[in-house]
Amino acid sequence: MPSLTLPAVAISESLKVSKGSIPSATAQGAEKRDIIIFSDFDGTIFMQDTGHILFDHHGCGAARREQLDEEIKTGARSFRAVSEDMWASLNVPFEDGFTIMKQKLEIDPDFDEFHKYCIANDIPFNVISAGLKPILRKVLDVFLGETQSAHIDIVANDAQISHDGSEWKPIWRHDNELGHDKAASLQEFKAIASSESEDGSVPLIVFVGDGVSDLPAAREADVLFARRGLRLEEYCIENKISYLPFDTFADIQTELARLVQQDQEMTHGSGKPAQYNPRANFWRRASSKKTVPTLSSVRASATPAPGNTFLPVEQNYAPQPTLVS
Repeated sequence: MPSLTLPAVAISESLKVSKGSIPSATAQGAEKRDIIIFSDFDGTIFMQDTGHILFDHHGCGAARREQLDEEIKTGARSFRAVSEDMWASLNVPFEDGFTIMKQKLEIDPDFDEFHKYCIANDIPFNVISAGLKPILRKVLDVFLGETQSAHIDIVANDAQISHDGSEWKPIWRHDNELGHDKAASLQEFKAIASSESEDGSVPLIVFVGDGVSDLPAAREADVLFARRGLRLEEYCIENKISYLPFDTFADIQTELARLVQQDQEMTHGSGKPAQYNPRANFWRRASSKKTVPTLSSVRASATPAPGNTFLPVEQNYAPQPTLVS
């Protein structure tokens, strides 16, 4: 688990710093520690769930969705089985469905500034989600602009979506009850990439999340940020996992700068980070300059019926090859 030097409650007090006082990611005159950030999407970058908005307005409806959600919570049915029912209930063209998402979605008020901070400091930011990749990419393109969105890589399920909106079919990354097992995705990274950056130092791995699908990642980062008051934070408290609570990404930006400054003072940016967690090594392997992995997304095996064409899906996931150097 992350070996932070301050308890979560004490650290949260340090987050009450004005945006204007947020320092740069590294101190002048010191080697820069490589930093890689992985983040959930629904409930983390955006306050609402993209799928829930679609189901409530163009599918099974809020009441039925809540019944189906309860089946997942009680273990009566798997996440994948229930999700397939929800997506199958949709009957709306993609662009029309996105119209309601644009109206209802609320991005974290400080995410745009935080992501620009990441770009300015050459910090790769990656999304790992149980959602559908075409939807997530479209949302980021619209809310951030295509140029900024292009700096974010996405690992999620693909989808077949008919142009008339009569069929929405997830193309699952994994053939199991989860559909997209985030832990399995991380193991895929581990198998194909090296664990160290080019200069021999060890990157600092940061994970940001909020809910149930993020639980497998809770023990696997050097620094874990959990949205305050939601399931991931509850899980960390229940299992005594070190974490940092956050209300907005401004909190993360402030705390990240503090942690980097602490690391610079203790390690001068070389070797292992001050917050080193050996269980995060497969994240480091995923982000190495030496071996930059390209993961092929799961592709549709079925041929569309005559006259029924589908929206294209992103065919490859290529993690950003550039680390802080």
